[in-house]
Amino acid sequence: MRRVTFSDRLRYRFDNTMSKGPIVLISWLFLLSVLLIVSISLVVYVLRMAPLPESGTPLGFLEIAWMSLMRTLDAGTMGGDTGGWPFLLAMFAVTLGGVFVVSTLIGVLTSGIEGKLEDLRKGRSFVVEQGHTVILGWSSQVFTIVSELAIANANQKSGCIVILADRDKVEMEDEIAAQVGDTGRTRVVCRTGSPIDARDLEIANPDAARTIVALSPESGDPDASVIKVLLALVNNARRRPEPYHIIAEMRDRRNVEVARIAGRDEVQFVVADDLISRITAQTCRQSGLSVVYTELMDFGGDEIYFQEEPGLVGKTFHEALLAYEDSAVIGLFSKDGGSRLNPPMDTPIGPGDEVIAISEDDDTVRLSGLSDYGIDQGAMRVATPRPRVPERTLVLGWNRRMSAVLSFLDDYVAPGSELLVVAGDEEVGAQIAREFDSLKHQAVIFQQGDTTERRTLEALPLDAVDHIIVLSYSDELDVQEADARTLVTLLHLRSIIEQRRLRPAVISEMLDVRNRELAEVARADDFIVSDRLVSLMMAQLAENVRLAPVFDDIFDPEGSELYLKPAEDYVAPGRPVNFYTVVEAAARRGEVAVGYRLRAQAADATQSYGVHLNPIKSEMITFAEGDRIIVLAEG
Repeated sequence: MRRVTFSDRLRYRFDNTMSKGPIVLISWLFLLSVLLIVSISLVVYVLRMAPLPESGTPLGFLEIAWMSLMRTLDAGTMGGDTGGWPFLLAMFAVTLGGVFVVSTLIGVLTSGIEGKLEDLRKGRSFVVEQGHTVILGWSSQVFTIVSELAIANANQKSGCIVILADRDKVEMEDEIAAQVGDTGRTRVVCRTGSPIDARDLEIANPDAARTIVALSPESGDPDASVIKVLLALVNNARRRPEPYHIIAEMRDRRNVEVARIAGRDEVQFVVADDLISRITAQTCRQSGLSVVYTELMDFGGDEIYFQEEPGLVGKTFHEALLAYEDSAVIGLFSKDGGSRLNPPMDTPIGPGDEVIAISEDDDTVRLSGLSDYGIDQGAMRVATPRPRVPERTLVLGWNRRMSAVLSFLDDYVAPGSELLVVAGDEEVGAQIAREFDSLKHQAVIFQQGDTTERRTLEALPLDAVDHIIVLSYSDELDVQEADARTLVTLLHLRSIIEQRRLRPAVISEMLDVRNRELAEVARADDFIVSDRLVSLMMAQLAENVRLAPVFDDIFDPEGSELYLKPAEDYVAPGRPVNFYTVVEAAARRGEVAVGYRLRAQAADATQSYGVHLNPIKSEMITFAEGDRIIVLAEG
């Protein structure tokens, strides 16, 4: 064993001292300067080495110390010194010491400033904000969420979004600037840190945040990562005592229970696969529905708001439907805390109850004051329920969400329905045989084949199907490759359909919203942009957590859902009517009319693909064959 010498100990202490940073180094330089100036000044003073001034009075110790200090800070000061060689040598010594001290000090300060700037560039400084939104983690969904929150905050004086992710701060800022662009009055602050580290979480100042959004990562085990974030956030010993408002994204519903244990009652979960599966199951049977959902969930048009209206107390839900000119009432929120979409028309509105309405903004939910709604009684049609008939659905492709889609779809279709799945992996057939041999309303058949090959598509019974779902291969390929395969399938499919003059409804899943514009050349009836819908839902809940039960009701097959029903079932086609007439016709059937879709505009992106949500009720509209009324109904 090596013997530790005094020199080793001295060097060890010196190394430890030097490693403590610029402040310690500056302190040592200060002490060294004081020691140098005091010692040399004391020698000059005791030995009377300084020249006599013109007054003839010898210089005092403090005057000599001041002279030494000036020569320490400025080496040029020594050029004017006069006196004997002992004094000049003493001043030369203090000047040399000063050169060493000052140059070292400049180096230390420069290094410290550069280090601080590097720390700032890395995004490790504490965020001093109040009432901001914190986004934990990074994925492609962050761009939609930031964009939507910026729109939601447009009528506020200022807003702030803080993003904490294990990525370089500058890279995050550059990507947001490229993908989102101008965020208006909303500032976006990026910080580098691990969302599962409690100390790094404190950088984003979650205790002062209004809302916290936990994103699911795009690699590894995403649900496990979100659970870790919730544990680090909720169980931090230094956290605030008040509950957080957390919106967390999960992929698999089976993991929600354990995530709820981690986040307790402070978290509202958005189960991505479950949400997209429900929307796919509903949309494949009625084209245009995904556009309705997108319009309803983004902040660019009309959204869902809660509003207490004393003027409606004592009136019925039916009367409330007609009481607003530019807002569409869809339900009631009782003072006891329960929401009801499309309640019975004779439901009374009591004190403290709130209407749930689709409107442009929270301050536009106001009574019209009208008493004459101009309802055309002669234009209304008598309700004639259409019989449910078996449906035939063709699914091209497969991903992890399709299992849930089949289960949800079984709740909507009539008994005797059939569903044909075509995919390249024969394991899909084995999975279908294991999981879907006991569905109540439909039989599932598997056929192996490459959905991007024209020969495979031409051999399918396209003339015998009502709906076609083109799924993305999101489990096997990245976003752009998966969307590219979907585009190839759509182009072949559209060509074959036109040649055979067929009219099945074609619904396609896209991962990147930008690829939807490319896919429109294939003229699919509707597109489901998966990640965008999930992002929109998270942004809505981040602004208003009370919307969670409302959307749960809309997506639940047991309650009232959104449907696009033939306009001729409500009013006479070719006859101009106002939307008050449509609302009244729907109310007599126990339904809530919230908009319409014009078939002539179905391919026009500038007209929201024909979807008109929450129209001005007094404006006249003439419906034609193929137009649809958007209603909230039980079936």
